[in-house]
Amino acid sequence: MVGLREVSAFHHDVLPDGRPLTVQEREDILRPYLPRPPRTSSLAKAPASTARRTSTKPHRRKPMRDFLKNQLHVLVYTAIHTLFSIYVRLRRACHAIIDRVFAILYYHHRTPELIKKDVKGLSRLPQHLSVILDFNEDGHNGSGLEDLVNDVCEIAAWSASAGIPILSIYERTGVLKNYIPQTHRSIFRTFQAYFGRHKPTLSLRAPHLPSFSPPSSPSAGSTPGHLSILLLSADDGRNTLVDLTKTLAEMSQRGKISPADISPELIDAEISESVMGEPDLLILFGPDVELKGYPPWQIRLTEIFHVQDNTSVGYQVFLRALHRFAKAQMRLGR
Repeated sequence: MVGLREVSAFHHDVLPDGRPLTVQEREDILRPYLPRPPRTSSLAKAPASTARRTSTKPHRRKPMRDFLKNQLHVLVYTAIHTLFSIYVRLRRACHAIIDRVFAILYYHHRTPELIKKDVKGLSRLPQHLSVILDFNEDGHNGSGLEDLVNDVCEIAAWSASAGIPILSIYERTGVLKNYIPQTHRSIFRTFQAYFGRHKPTLSLRAPHLPSFSPPSSPSAGSTPGHLSILLLSADDGRNTLVDLTKTLAEMSQRGKISPADISPELIDAEISESVMGEPDLLILFGPDVELKGYPPWQIRLTEIFHVQDNTSVGYQVFLRALHRFAKAQMRLGR
């Protein structure tokens, strides 16, 4: 290890006794910091003719071994792909048979009494049901919006027949918000097909938009109930949280609210007032659990249900979700 005196002598080129450093002494001080010299390869020690012959000798390839290795990889990949394809097809076929059996055994025939009978034995029903639907813009002959409205009408009729008072429908683009009166009329006609003259009352609204209700309501005792429908889109999710955060930050900077007063209860109250409260049950009619931008704050304690490989809105999925909700244990994080 080089000491401080040697380091000072190296920098000043003078030894402590005043004598100048020699070249050998400078090399001795610097040598501990130099890298080790590379090892001399056996090729360098060999004669030039031998090195020349070694360098010009072609590398021996093993084509048969490489071919067998590639074929083994292809065989393993093909086997895995085939087995997984068979498994997926069998799973889809099994689920399709189960859904078909449920559709035959529990078809509602547009009769509220049958729907009430299907849910009569359940220990509880969700007071706020939410569903996620898709808007197929490339639908056949431009019927994407019509198919979406038909799905909304059917789910609304099922909910009203089961006695669910609040239904929220999430569709990512929010296209239904532009057709609230037309959607209300379509749902009302579906209620007439299900209930006849004694149909439930209906109100339709969207966040930050006024509620659309019929001009007059039936007299008390002549209606089976009231259904409130809320239309949601991706703008009511994260954007609402961002706007609320900005508002609370500005109010805190202006001294209108203390940072200590900003609590989860306050945020929950503000979001519930501006958008909606927490649904009890969320039904996904798609094959996978994809929330697609659904408002995140409201589903902290929501029961989420979906049927694997399902691709359509069906009454059997709706009924199975209600049965699963009735059996679910709400531990609330405990």
